[in-house]
Amino acid sequence: MVENWTWRKRSARLERRIEFENYELTREFLDLTAELSEKEGFYPDMNFGRTHVSMTIHLADEAAELEPAQLRFAEQVNSFAPTNKITDSLGTEYTVERG
Repeated sequence: MVENWTWRKRSARLERRIEFENYELTREFLDLTAELSEKEGFYPDMNFGRTHVSMTIHLADEAAELEPAQLRFAEQVNSFAPTNKITDSLGTEYTVERG
């Protein structure tokens, strides 16, 4: 799978929650994600608050696995995300600072 994203089996999907220090950084991330979505023609489900963004990439209809374009999108999001959160199968969350 893609680093820093969590794979969910039931209602198969890839998820990521990203925390930000302030609203300005959240907004910058949303703008970069919007540009990426327009470029790639792919629009994940997104929810956000003042200092966080949650993103979900669902499998295409009747697909058995994520498509290469979906994986590429997740990897590109990783390239400009300021922090990385990883959730293990027990729901424990770890933060990895981008270096």
